[in-house]
Amino acid sequence: MIADLHIHSKYSRATSAQCVPEYLDLWARRKGIGLVGTGDFTHPAWRAELADKLERDRDGLYVLKEEFRLPEEIPGSGTPRFVVTGEISTIYKKDGKVRKVHSLILLPHLEAAEELSRRLEAIGNIRSDGRPILGLDCRDLLEITLETCPEAVFIPAHIWTPHFSVFGAFSGFERLEDCFGDLTGEIHALETGLSSDPPMNWRLSALDGYQLVSHSDAHSPAKLGREADLLDINPDYASLRRALCTGEGLLGTLEFFPEEGKYHLDGHRTCNQCLTPVETVAAGGKCPVCGKKLTIGVLHRVEELADRPEGFRPQGAKDFQSLVPLPEVIAASLGDSPESKKNTALYEHMLTQLGTEFQILRDVPAEDIERTAGPCVAEGIRRLRSGQVERAAGYDGVYGKIGLLTDAERQAFSGQVSLFGGAPAKKKAKETKSLSVKKMAGETEQKHTAAAAGLNEAQRAAVETDGRVVAVSAGPGTGKTRTLAYRIAHLIEDCGVKAGNITAVTFTNRAAEELRQRLEHVLGGKRALRGLTVGTFHAISLKNQPGVCLLDQSEALALAEEAAGEVMSPEGLLRAVSMEKNGLPVELSEAEQKVCGAYQAMLAERGAMDFDDLLLSELARAEGAADKDLKPFTHLLVDEFQDCDPIQYRLLRAWNRAGESLFVIGDPDQSIYGFRGGDGASWRHLAEDWPEVRTVRLTENYRSRAEILRCALPVIEKNGGGPRGLHSVPGDGGRVRLVTADTPLSQGIFVAREIGRQVGGMDMVSAHGEAARTFSDFAVCCRTRRQLELLEECLRKEDVPCAVVGKGGFLTHRTVRGALGFFRALAWPEREDPSLALMLGFDCPPDKAHAAAEVWRQENGSPVERARAAEAACPDADGLSRFRALMEQLAPLVGRDKPVRLLEAYGRAVNQAGTEPLERLMNMAVFHRRMEDFLLSLTVGREADLLRSAGQGYRAGYVTLTTLHAAKGLEFPVVFLCGVEKGLLPYCSRRRASDPAEERRLFYVGMTRAMEELILVAGPEPSPFLADIPPEALGTEQVSRHARSGDGQMSLF
Repeated sequence: MIADLHIHSKYSRATSAQCVPEYLDLWARRKGIGLVGTGDFTHPAWRAELADKLERDRDGLYVLKEEFRLPEEIPGSGTPRFVVTGEISTIYKKDGKVRKVHSLILLPHLEAAEELSRRLEAIGNIRSDGRPILGLDCRDLLEITLETCPEAVFIPAHIWTPHFSVFGAFSGFERLEDCFGDLTGEIHALETGLSSDPPMNWRLSALDGYQLVSHSDAHSPAKLGREADLLDINPDYASLRRALCTGEGLLGTLEFFPEEGKYHLDGHRTCNQCLTPVETVAAGGKCPVCGKKLTIGVLHRVEELADRPEGFRPQGAKDFQSLVPLPEVIAASLGDSPESKKNTALYEHMLTQLGTEFQILRDVPAEDIERTAGPCVAEGIRRLRSGQVERAAGYDGVYGKIGLLTDAERQAFSGQVSLFGGAPAKKKAKETKSLSVKKMAGETEQKHTAAAAGLNEAQRAAVETDGRVVAVSAGPGTGKTRTLAYRIAHLIEDCGVKAGNITAVTFTNRAAEELRQRLEHVLGGKRALRGLTVGTFHAISLKNQPGVCLLDQSEALALAEEAAGEVMSPEGLLRAVSMEKNGLPVELSEAEQKVCGAYQAMLAERGAMDFDDLLLSELARAEGAADKDLKPFTHLLVDEFQDCDPIQYRLLRAWNRAGESLFVIGDPDQSIYGFRGGDGASWRHLAEDWPEVRTVRLTENYRSRAEILRCALPVIEKNGGGPRGLHSVPGDGGRVRLVTADTPLSQGIFVAREIGRQVGGMDMVSAHGEAARTFSDFAVCCRTRRQLELLEECLRKEDVPCAVVGKGGFLTHRTVRGALGFFRALAWPEREDPSLALMLGFDCPPDKAHAAAEVWRQENGSPVERARAAEAACPDADGLSRFRALMEQLAPLVGRDKPVRLLEAYGRAVNQAGTEPLERLMNMAVFHRRMEDFLLSLTVGREADLLRSAGQGYRAGYVTLTTLHAAKGLEFPVVFLCGVEKGLLPYCSRRRASDPAEERRLFYVGMTRAMEELILVAGPEPSPFLADIPPEALGTEQVSRHARSGDGQMSLF
């Protein structure tokens, strides 16, 4: 028996008027379905119609009364039975997060439906929609259901759907226990949904004890059976319940190909962008075209929660068969549309001649199909049965597509013309291409030059301007990355430049990846980018010097702390050393000079370089290189040019000394790194070194609403230089909000509560709307990292998922340094030795650790071979055998397992599992797919390149917490700028005097991150910068002081 238990009636939203018993019965006969759910049992009018048109047949099942039966003779069709079912949507807040979960309920009879509906009506409105929305905890709905009818079957519906399911990326849970609590044991079956299939679910060991079922969720009778259960049971309710709860009589399922589901991959349907999970992570969860958030698909969510590799099949797993509805098979075989008259006529002809749809798809011999429908359809069904299906995955509400035959194959299989099986009409080439997943992902074979790219006049001038040196001044939101990408495309396509002769320098790894993705979209795929260099100054320099041992920031800080003693702070030491290496004036006492010298000597002793040494070494290499060795820099493009420090400016000159073009783009008003030499002087030096430089200004802001720029521009114009002439995109928005709160804690509480208010207000109707807010729409920016710590605490206590941008002090903890030292030695054995890992992770004495490291360096084999050689040479070294054993265990996994899993294994091996520093490192690792990528981000990445989840695990939607420095280059619909008060903006420090002009630029950068809404949060003494904003441009608010704790401190917790 084939059963489809999840459907809807005409009383549900967006359903066909034919969703009535007569047509449900007709289409079940056409399909060959023996058992159909009624759907929507909570709706009183639908229950009345069911009672009128159905009659009891067996215990708990119903059939359509004979007088309502629509006539149609189909060979092999039987009499479908109905079972009482309904779907209920629950939207509620649990563990501080808004949850939206759908549940499928089966009942033995209409009397039970009447009683359960009566109880639910006391809770919410069940009359306006066949699938009612209740503000009820899912666990409580389960309890009420079982109290009312112990024989009920409660099934979490389409468990992976992004917006409305128990595991959904946007509002679901990590575990079933988190949703159903003490009643989890009453859940026996899970509905997998159209966008997943059993193998995807088998990857979660937590689902092994549950029966996996599949249903159509049909909103029209013709969609019945898109997915269904295969049952071998007596046709009664007790047997059905036993099959769903124990698996007895449940043979398996009939499935969609999961790619056909409309949420299989990630994407943004407005921009026709479809991305794999890896591509989404690389894109930072943002659409490569418009920058808005992507809808996270089912495959992505499965990979997040999976603890088994792809292809794993648990013992006792039920069989399944992947099928496609017959009208779609006919269309894909003949190159026609499923809704065309010809397609429909052939479909009905096949039913009358061959039997039900499922019989045709599964059992009818191919020769019988060929005699009735022609060779193309017969071949299409043969390929479907054997899984030879070309699939273009669905995403963000767009159903996927399947392909079976090409035009050439149709011509080959069609040897004759008949009424139904004749040669198909030729398909346009572009329709054939639409079956490619890559095409759905936004790649296109059309070449885009500036003339065809929709660039504005200034952007086009920047892209096409000739000249040895071109400088583009690009204000915030003016399309800087877009312009840079099209400039590269112009060089390749219009000027005939080889990609291998082009280098683009960005200031963060994140910006480099964004530029690569933009170029793939513009140029039509990765092939066109072969040879192109895109990266940061440090990443490119490291690539050019593969043998370098580079200290990351945390290791440099640890070394500085050892050298500095009581003379100066480690941060101050590194700042002083960096300024000296950049040729900048720095005043140091004799003792401080000795400390700086000691630090440099320690670097030399370890054979390591810090960031500045790496660039100086690359500068020396480039200055001494032959012109032919600088070909990759023939055409050099530099992003964020205003942040170039003296070494970087000299380096780009050395790289491009024999070049043909230099293109720089940036914004002097966003120069915020003066403390490390990036003081904006690069613009002046450029004009001095190349007087012939051609300049272009971009002034059309496509990011921020006019109200935001109305506040931001007066602030930056106080720095001099006249009106900026920045124009905003049209659109109405409310005034910028200025919210005053007494203390930093009350500011943090306000932010957490305001985010919860804006997110919690969404209902299922607005889930796809542009105005709806999700957590990833929000950023909270502040001046210092200490402010971030309090804000993180406030958001966590309100259970607002958040991630912190930047590296964090925990990276200098010995536990973290030991772990990273271990994995660096494992990933890069040629340039990293294990001494740090041995000392900090395995308690090996320093002398023995250094001796083992020396053996490691002399050995030329794999990490495991080096570890064995070190152990053999130093047999009495404590911890070395454990080190070698862990190397043997993890070496085979380092290239394929996620970094967080590798760190978990490391923590268990060295008895550091659960320690706070290692947990924080793991919460940073969850944003990376490969350990080597994670280590590279830690080594050469900027603050903006790293995220740390504030909770356990990666969430698709989270609030971003960032300092103003790390926020540059980012944008968000809603930005909270906290601590806009005296002492913080501008920042006052006892260690060094602040630069008011740079602090003003920093404030400007923070304000212009906002796209739609900007909320300034201040204390009792506001920042003097606020006086520059026209009072009428601000809407002022005061945080309520109604809630206080006993000691007078405001506390809303």
